[in-house]
This record gives sequence, C-alpha cells and structure tokens, in this order.
Amino acid sequence: MKSLSPLFFLFLLCLLGIACQPPASEPAATEHQEYSIEQFYQNTRIGGGAISADDQTMLVSSDESGIFNVYEINLSNGSKTTITNSTEDSYFAVDYVPGTDQILYSADKGGDELNHLYLRSQDGSVQDLTPGEQEKAGFAGWSEDKKSLYVSSNKRDPQYFDLYKMDVGEWEAEMLYQNNDGRNVGSMTNDEKFITLNKTITTSSNQLWIYDRETEESTEISDPEMPGQYSSAGFSDDGRFLYYTTNKGREFTYLASYEIATGEHQTVYEADWDVMYSYLSENEKYRVVAINEDGKNTLKIFDAKSNAEVPFPNLEDGDVTSVSISDSEKVMRLSVGSSKAPSNMYLYNFETQELKKLTETLNSEINPEHLVSAEVVRFASFDSLEIPAIYYRPRTASKDNKVPALVWVHGGPGGQSRTGYFALLQYLVNHGYAVLAVNNRGSSGYGKTFNKMDDKNHGDKDLKDCIWGKKWLQGQDYVDADRIGIIGGSYGGYMTMAALTFAPEEFEVGVNIFGVTNWLRTLKSIPPYWESFRTALYEELGDPTTADSVRLYNISPVFHAAQVQKPLMVLQGANDPRVLQIESDEIVEAVKANQVPVEYLVFEDEGHGFIKKENEIEGYGKILTFLDTYLAPELKN
Repeated sequence: MKSLSPLFFLFLLCLLGIACQPPASEPAATEHQEYSIEQFYQNTRIGGGAISADDQTMLVSSDESGIFNVYEINLSNGSKTTITNSTEDSYFAVDYVPGTDQILYSADKGGDELNHLYLRSQDGSVQDLTPGEQEKAGFAGWSEDKKSLYVSSNKRDPQYFDLYKMDVGEWEAEMLYQNNDGRNVGSMTNDEKFITLNKTITTSSNQLWIYDRETEESTEISDPEMPGQYSSAGFSDDGRFLYYTTNKGREFTYLASYEIATGEHQTVYEADWDVMYSYLSENEKYRVVAINEDGKNTLKIFDAKSNAEVPFPNLEDGDVTSVSISDSEKVMRLSVGSSKAPSNMYLYNFETQELKKLTETLNSEINPEHLVSAEVVRFASFDSLEIPAIYYRPRTASKDNKVPALVWVHGGPGGQSRTGYFALLQYLVNHGYAVLAVNNRGSSGYGKTFNKMDDKNHGDKDLKDCIWGKKWLQGQDYVDADRIGIIGGSYGGYMTMAALTFAPEEFEVGVNIFGVTNWLRTLKSIPPYWESFRTALYEELGDPTTADSVRLYNISPVFHAAQVQKPLMVLQGANDPRVLQIESDEIVEAVKANQVPVEYLVFEDEGHGFIKKENEIEGYGKILTFLDTYLAPELKN
C-alpha cells in the first residue's frame, strides 16, 4: 500500500505591475438557445472509477437518480448496472473488496460529514464497518497481500484520526497508530514498519516525519529552517524510498524522494506550476504526475524505470481531471471534462492504445455549442498585483446588447476557481450573465507567495481584488457597467457579504451560498475532527480567543449589517457543520431590518453544499429569478 487517504480537511471545505489582459474576443455568431435549470441538472455527475481485479468492470458513483448511488460499468460494452438504490443519502463508491463479491461505499447522513464505510454483499445485505454514532471514517487502502483493509477513524477521540486495520471477512478493527497530537497518517510501507506523519503548522506550511512503528522513533523529512508544504506521495514497494511533494525553497510544489537508509533527498519532477499529486501504479510500472497549470489539470504518465514519458491519448478540448491505473497495469480509467460538459469516464488500453468512452453525462437536450468555453484572463488590482480569473462571456453579449455581469468568488480561503464544468455558472451565462470567477490573492495554484497574501487580511485586499474584477468587467464594451453583482459559496459567500457590508456601493446585488458571516462563531465552532487544523486556521484567519477577536469582529458582516443597502439572497443547509444555520438566520434578520429585499432558502437535508439534484434545481433556479428581479429585470421572459 503506497498512500493513505488524507485525514484532515482544508477550510472549505484553494508579480507585480502586470497590465490588464485585453478584453475577451467576440464569440463566433451561432444560434443561441436558453436551457432551463431542470435541463442543466439533468446532466449527470460521475466519480470514483475503481477497476476490478480482472479488468472487466468498474465501480462508479453517479447522481443520475437525483442523488449519488453506486453503479458498475461493464468495460467491454459500457453497460451499467445499479448497485445501490438510496433515496435519502448519497452513496459514494470506494472499491471492490479483494477476493470477494463485496464492495465498499461511503455515506454520511444529510450532509453532516460524519462519513461511514459500508460493506455491501452481492445479495444486497449491508454492514456498517464504522458504526460509531459520532464516528467519521475514511478508506485508507489495502494491505500488500489484499487480505486487510486500512481505515482512518476518530471513534476513539473526535478530534483526531487513528489508523486501524481490519482483516477481510472478520472486520474487527486493530489499531496500528494512535494519534494523540494531530500527527495525521499519510502513507505506510508494505511491511507496515514505517508510516508518514503530517502535522499542519499554518495553511501554507506543515511538518512531515517518517515514524518507525517498531522503535517508535521519528525522522523529520521537512526542513525546520525552511518552512513549506510537505505531503506524502507514497513509499516505494521495497520500502527504500519515500516520495513526497514540497515547495521547500521554491515558489511552486515539486515531487521529491527521500532514501531512508542514506537520508538523501532528490528532486524527481518539477514544473512552473504546482505538482498537485503523484503516485506509482500497483507494480511500479508507471508514475502519474498531476500539475495544476493555470486553473486546468495537466496529467503526465512516466515509465517508472526509464523515466520516459508514456504517450497519452489526445482528447480535444478535454481536461483530464484524474486517472486510475488497474492493478494489472494493462488499462487506465480517465475522468475527462471541459468547461462545456461534465466529466466522463474513458478507458485506455496501454497495449492496444485503444481509447473508449464509457459514459455520456451531458443532457442530450443541451447542445454544448450553445454553452461557452471558460477563458483564463488577468487584470491588475488596486496595487497593480496581477489577479488571475476564469471568465465566461455570454454568446448574446455585444456592444449593441450589453449584458449584466457577476463576480464569482470560490470557497476556501485558499481555494481556486478552475476551468472545469460548473452547471450553475453555465446556467447563468446561458441566460445572459457574464461571469468573472476571481482568483483573488490568497488563492491556491499561483505560488506560495500569492497564496499567503491574504493571511489575517480577509475582507480587505482580497475584497479589493473582487472590486477591481468588477472594474475589469466594466471595461468590457459589451457589459452593462451599472448592473454587476457578486456571488459565491462558503468563503465566497463571506466575500459576498463583505462586499455588501464594507463596500455597499460597489455591487448591485449579492448571493451568499452557505457563507460565513460571523468569524468569531465559525472559528470557535469548527467540527472536532478539524482539531489538527485549528492552529493553522487561527494562524491565517486569527484566534478568536485572543486580541485577534477585535479584527475578526470588525470583518464579520453580521455585526455591521446595518450598512447593507442592496438586495441579498442567502442559501443555507440546515445540517451544515462548518457554517451553522444560525449565522445565516442572523444575517438575514439583520439585513431585513434595513428595509432592503432579502430572499432566504434553507434546505433541511443538505450540509455545506448541495448533493441532491432537487435542491440544486430549486436553489439555483431561484438564484436566476432573484437576479432577473433585482439586477436585470429586462432579462425576464
């Protein structure tokens, strides 16, 4: 087993003086057709992609039923078989259980994020392998002989994830590592002697150790003299090398190796962008390297022995978001999407070089030519810092038909808007709204200097980046400069409220999707399983129990809601463990007192984001109605 699943979560939940990029070019004139929110959400989202031991089938998750269920795809003819039929909670495919007819899937309850691992047999019977009432558990791989399952779980202590081993068929948990201090397990050697431990220091730095389970001694891989990001990329099969990614001494993350016997570090692969992850195939024939290249994935596959790049299938206008190589190393699953279509599953045969499309996720009623391709643009902010963004220009926009526009802000802090498909944005653009997805300072993907620029400065310079994004939109001769709003989810929802509160004249409307409005409460009420990440959050955002509380109060919109003057829409999940419903309740009540229009939607069966299609259709459909009412009433049908 080369790498374990991550055991903690980032807060959701991702150069100076360069001139503005010229306006986006005029789109080619084609017939335009508008599609309903129901049509957009008749698209199918699909994930997973574990290939069976005999290379005959693949386990996937799909929301074609309205929520995610588990399906099996026949790799020879593409036919699909339904495995689970949940109607309440989403089920996500994990893997086949080696040597059996059983599968693993993961699920929580109503978006509460307390994921459990479930074992399903061919007769339909299901066993919860991690049944603790407040337990959060995750799949962490298989043993080298495929006779045991590794699981991360916080059942012993809600704050920390321990590592357990379960023998297939017995399913009794044996603890392999007890995590008492937030040192999360990352990878383990095949003989279970060495494991990697990772501890977050700040959101931009952490420590990485190799821990000897026999001697209980730790060897630090990170450099205390050069703080940075370090992440395990797995051990070699023979246990000689640890592979890891780091940005030590450089602006971008690269892949390195550490030889345990000699203590020697070597650079394995680097690019002018972040290496997001890397792993070796089952028998180390291939190495996969994923690069975050200007908001889009670039994947490379190398022959692990010769280091020669392996020819990769050419997919026109396709963004290969992930790949999984079968244990036989004969075939590979590819997840491929674009800004105009959700990801599809493909199968590539290394021996025949045949590429086969297995799924069709775009609703057949939608012509992708009526949608728009995302474009990477850049603009200069208030201090001349170059800000990257992802831009969507409506096909109907022209000098004679000026369109309204929106600034979209991603989640995080530290998130990143990327060029992949997002049905909500395509829906809004399809109905005549230009959208600029701003990657404000503090976003990931553009180097560690850029990523740290918003530390303890939220609601200030990052907000100004969004305002200067609005100014960029105003510079496009086909955008109506007087009709620009702001919208975002989670941290993006906070930025929406910050804009309406602290810059009340800048945007005409705001849409807050499960956004933070009270940093004091949010930082005090983070889920217990984020304990190992708490210090890093406080380092970036501020500690609500110290003098930082003054600044956190000052940047929390709920305490200054009397300044909001423009129409507001708020969407909230009742089961959200990150941004509690009370935050949205309070901001809505406070803004209503200003006698400005407020629309508020609470979804009783959602958490921090939408999982169910019916809720997406209702919530996102009403966003367009809100915008057509308060930002661009002439766009109403």
